[in-house]
Amino acid sequence: MNTFEENLAKLEKLTSDIKRNDISLEEALKDFEEGMKTACGMEKELDRIEGKIQILMTEPQPETKENRPQLDLFNATDDETGTSGTPENGVRQ
Repeated sequence: MNTFEENLAKLEKLTSDIKRNDISLEEALKDFEEGMKTACGMEKELDRIEGKIQILMTEPQPETKENRPQLDLFNATDDETGTSGTPENGVRQ
């Protein structure tokens, strides 16, 4: 099986061959058919790769302390207790 790059080079060669003035109609048609098969295969490969990219882009990332969202609902909260400390003078914080 050829790589995408090899198929692209093949398609470019077939395209330039078809454009030649000294090619017969039968040969041009044969090259055109081969080019269409190659292009369809390349399109399927691109669709497959695009699907993989979509999966990777929508896959949730594991939550760590570094990438945890900062909501900043409370100022200076303690990571262990989740509180901002003890109330002073009977006033809630």
